[in-house]
Amino acid sequence: MKRKTNFVALLILLSINLVLTGSYVIPDSIIQSSRTIDAIVSTQWLNDHIEDANLVILDIRDPKIYATGNIKGSVNITAPGNFFECFMDPDCGLWMELPADEALFKTIGNLGITSESTVVLFGETDITHSLEAGYYGLTLSARVAITLLYAGIENVAILDGGYTKWLAEGRSISTEDVVPSSSLYKGETNETIFVQKKYIETKLGKSILVDTREANAYFGIEKDFLSAGEGHIPTSKLLSAPWIWTKSENQPEEATWLSWIDASKIGEMATAILGKNKDEEIIVYCGAGGYACPVYFVLSEQLNYNNVKFYDGSMQEWTADPDAPVVKYKYE
Repeated sequence: MKRKTNFVALLILLSINLVLTGSYVIPDSIIQSSRTIDAIVSTQWLNDHIEDANLVILDIRDPKIYATGNIKGSVNITAPGNFFECFMDPDCGLWMELPADEALFKTIGNLGITSESTVVLFGETDITHSLEAGYYGLTLSARVAITLLYAGIENVAILDGGYTKWLAEGRSISTEDVVPSSSLYKGETNETIFVQKKYIETKLGKSILVDTREANAYFGIEKDFLSAGEGHIPTSKLLSAPWIWTKSENQPEEATWLSWIDASKIGEMATAILGKNKDEEIIVYCGAGGYACPVYFVLSEQLNYNNVKFYDGSMQEWTADPDAPVVKYKYE
């Protein structure tokens, strides 16, 4: 469960600030979320809480797939006009960028989400025919989750195993197309999540940069299809998004899905790569803002790293600048 504010530490730091400056200044690293739900929830948790008054379940699979079967009460959000109007559209320039706040808030309100809502979401997890489909589904799930966090909704979680696991367990399903009661959403955006290229340029060698793509793209053996060149941003460490997912085991062939690996294992991995200091600034990026989403989500929301930021333009923007430095054939 997400930690609460450490009030003893807070009081000590406030007292020091008062003595030194004559005023209270609350450090960013001590300000914590009021999250009351785990970042990754099980199908059993959702089954137990499915009637909760403030619960909103978001199904971000293809509308045609949603229509063949869904979790009772879930809302499909992949119809036109959702978060991702420029998600994979070359005419929009950079892919996977945030929409304008006004459009985002309108979408959130239309989904029946309020600032008090608990939101559980899931994308495609079925890997029976394609492992990449599961990768894409978990990436998109995390992208939506981070977008909601940015919009000021703190209790956002991803359903482990998604609909495929839910169905395999014999849980109740529906074919109803749920139309939520829309409302006016007024939130306060968290501007600390996303950073821009100029910010990255000032942080080389100072903050921990994390490339979340697959190893061949990071190392420069393969060119990311969205990048103008091979390699990674200088000083970047590698923490590949697929490392934090695993295939379901001992399941029938027609029910194979991706799940998130145990938080303790992700924690060990993160400590080995990033170090033990959870207050140090960490900046994640990938090709265009996809793979970085699940890594950001687990670091910030599951493992409680206090100062994680997201370079949304990622290598698509970085390598578009011929003067931006890139490193090849080196692990850092």
